[in-house]
Amino acid sequence: MTGELLDFDCAAEVEAVGGFIKSSLRDPLKRRGVVIGLSGGVDSSTCAALAARTLGPSRLFGILMPDKDSDSRTLEISRGVAEAFDIPYEYEDITPVLQSLGCYRRQGDAVRRVLPEFSDGWKFKIVLPPVSEGYRVFSLVALSPDGEEFRRRLPHDAYLQIVAATNYKQRVRKMIEYYHADRLNYAVIGTPNLLEYDQGFFVKNGDGAADIKPIAHLYKTQVYRLAEFLGVPKDVVAQKPTTDTYSLPQGQDEFFFSLSYDKMDLCLYAHDHGMTAEEAADAAGIETEAAAAVYRDIEQKRSTSRYLQSPPLIYPSVSDAATPRKKSRNSEAK
Repeated sequence: MTGELLDFDCAAEVEAVGGFIKSSLRDPLKRRGVVIGLSGGVDSSTCAALAARTLGPSRLFGILMPDKDSDSRTLEISRGVAEAFDIPYEYEDITPVLQSLGCYRRQGDAVRRVLPEFSDGWKFKIVLPPVSEGYRVFSLVALSPDGEEFRRRLPHDAYLQIVAATNYKQRVRKMIEYYHADRLNYAVIGTPNLLEYDQGFFVKNGDGAADIKPIAHLYKTQVYRLAEFLGVPKDVVAQKPTTDTYSLPQGQDEFFFSLSYDKMDLCLYAHDHGMTAEEAADAAGIETEAAAAVYRDIEQKRSTSRYLQSPPLIYPSVSDAATPRKKSRNSEAK
């Protein structure tokens, strides 16, 4: 059933998305090419492959932007993607910028409220328990320099500060992307897949900012299939999706999603196509109670992340501002 639910024609998809990229650059964007941040993950790599095939490598510019917490293989893998598709690229270590902004200091201050002994040389991440556990709250997982692991429940204020400080990373990267886009008269490619876009797994004015989002309609499972079709390097396709954000390795299902991406894709599809939780459970190979919990989590995330996708609120509206206002009685009296 998995293959049937999410099956699609890769060749036709490449043609359709390629046409969308080309037409978007002509109008309304009126830009000569595209800038893309290469993280070494399957989403950015697939977007790069799509754009390279559609526009030709000379109209792309890739940027590699790891920081001190990035996985040691991130730079190697992302450079390999750029070279596989002959994409011109630049490497920028964003660690100094993040240090000057206080990113790591603010993270550490919040962590020490929960784990006072946390200091230089320690590593950490924040995690959620599996959906099967019912009531889910974030925990801090920290590793001391001598290899001892600590786990502490995160109070809400500490959690918010850690996330807020960490969001500097996505926003700094996007700032650099738009510098190069302005310099080259290019547009910026955004790389969220459908699961991330629908559930709000992005940072507002960070990785959520872009001029074109070519794969936001594709489930993560479909992105992997498209990556294989486009010849994305095997070390990208073979790796498990991670956030590559905290100093300890962290899977996306540890931090945000209820299940691994392949099971989440099926549950999201089932939810949006009117299938019962029991049918979703059968498709994803999980218990019915777990599928019902995932359905509730999907709705909750949509509700709480609506703010991330909303445009700025403007008062008065542009249409109102362009329309002459009626005089008030007081003004007529004057």
